Amino acid sequence: MRTAAGMSADQAAGLLGLDRAKISNIETGIRTISPERLRTLACNCDCSDQAYVDGLVGMARPNGRGWWERYRGSLSPGLLDIAELESYATRMRTAHTAHIPGLLQTSDHALELFRVVLPPLPDQEVALRLAYRVERQQIIDGPNPTEYVCVIHEAALRMQFGGPRIARSQLEHLMAVSEHDHIDVRIVTFEAGAFPGAGQTVNYLEGVVPQLDTVQVDSSHGPEFLGEEAQLSKYRAHLDWMERIALSPDASRDFIYDIAIHL
Repeated sequence: MRTAAGMSADQAAGLLGLDRAKISNIETGIRTISPERLRTLACNCDCSDQAYVDGLVGMARPNGRGWWERYRGSLSPGLLDIAELESYATRMRTAHTAHIPGLLQTSDHALELFRVVLPPLPDQEVALRLAYRVERQQIIDGPNPTEYVCVIHEAALRMQFGGPRIARSQLEHLMAVSEHDHIDVRIVTFEAGAFPGAGQTVNYLEGVVPQLDTVQVDSSHGPEFLGEEAQLSKYRAHLDWMERIALSPDASRDFIYDIAIHL
């Protein structure tokens, strides 16, 4: 809102009664902003989209920070950003080609992945990432779970990370969670043919208003976050395509079962 209105950071600082450094820290997510200051900023930036302003106000945390802040200084900011995005999302859509989604991984499966990170992680770092992964999963396992639509390619199902026993247990877990009303697991088979994208993981997190939607994609150097409408539109179409060629939820569950029993 500030940049769209042509307001400098110094002007925003003067308006809100803060120093310049605090404005920078608010905009990079290090500091919180109160709902009152947020509404003042919106008013002075001539933002008339009340639903958007209300959505931003709902993201303000005047009474404390999220659980992920306990990991600040121990894990990368990008990983913490993923947890924060998930906590605000009203619905999540994901596509995975080579890996089972992190939110649906068993602890044994996740450990195998953390142990092949380059450069190798010491044991205490592996344990830290596993604890963080388990806490992230509360977004779909907790008392008020978020709707989760997940498309997984057959290739990911056939990866035997940790060997047949761990792989079978992971597939059994995937079948179990797919029974939940708020979790929709769909499989794209090899026979489904080509689909758009470079095969990277795509997470589309829907906000309370479309302007707060965010796409997160994986890369070898960490997560990347995209929020421009052209980018969002591209990845919505990408996910629409994959969901269209995927098996139905029931057929997907049967497909997973068939792979599991042959491990």
